[in-house]
Amino acid sequence: MRLRGRKGIKEALEAQPELVVLEPQAHKGRWREVFGNDRPIHVELGMGKGKFISELSALNPQTNYIGIDMYDELIRRGSEKARDSREVHGGDLSNLRLVRFNIEYLEDIFESGELDRIYLNFSDPWPKKKHARRRLTHAAFVRKYEKVLNDNGEIHFKTDSRSLFEFSLNSFADLGLRMRNISLDLHAEGPRTDLVMTEYETKFFERGMPIHRVEVVIGEKALAAHVKRLAEEDEAGLNRKETRTNSCAKNNGTISRLLVE
Repeated sequence: MRLRGRKGIKEALEAQPELVVLEPQAHKGRWREVFGNDRPIHVELGMGKGKFISELSALNPQTNYIGIDMYDELIRRGSEKARDSREVHGGDLSNLRLVRFNIEYLEDIFESGELDRIYLNFSDPWPKKKHARRRLTHAAFVRKYEKVLNDNGEIHFKTDSRSLFEFSLNSFADLGLRMRNISLDLHAEGPRTDLVMTEYETKFFERGMPIHRVEVVIGEKALAAHVKRLAEEDEAGLNRKETRTNSCAKNNGTISRLLVE
């Protein structure tokens, strides 16, 4: 994809050091120093025009966010979206950084275990089989994600491509990763107000196109929490079943007494 940027775009990006990072390699292993705190760091790989990461960071000031793309023009548009989102939701830009970088070399800018969550939103599906290794959910990329994610690490993936989604589920499964909240039509019952939409997602939803989504549990702590939650849900289900059974037994006993009387 080629984007024609505005005249003076380089100067415009350089003028925003509090938001735009043009040399991220210098911050490898030191991103918490960049943000000035120890809060979780969530990263969107391929942020596009920046609507998702801008709105998400504005709504969640307790978390640090990094949006990454390799094109100057998209970083510029993202910076505008970020400032617009603060006008709507309030707050400042201290928990957001926009990074110009090729995500193929992710390990050059993040240290092992430095991230808490990775978002993959409507990545290029690369439909031809010969281009499979370019898909951001290919095993080669997922291995990179596993390395930079910490014990709380998760991957949240959304796409409109059914073939890419099936490929991705198989890729995660082949690597032995646990998945949760798998959806083939995320907004089937109306827009999910608890989730922020991307530009593409909004358009697809308005056209009635299904959105596919999955959360992949990477870190040991995240996995333990996931297993615990499943156990609690199972126990709650059993308790509800026992309550219904006891209620039926009680009702049956009442009916029996009435019949005997």
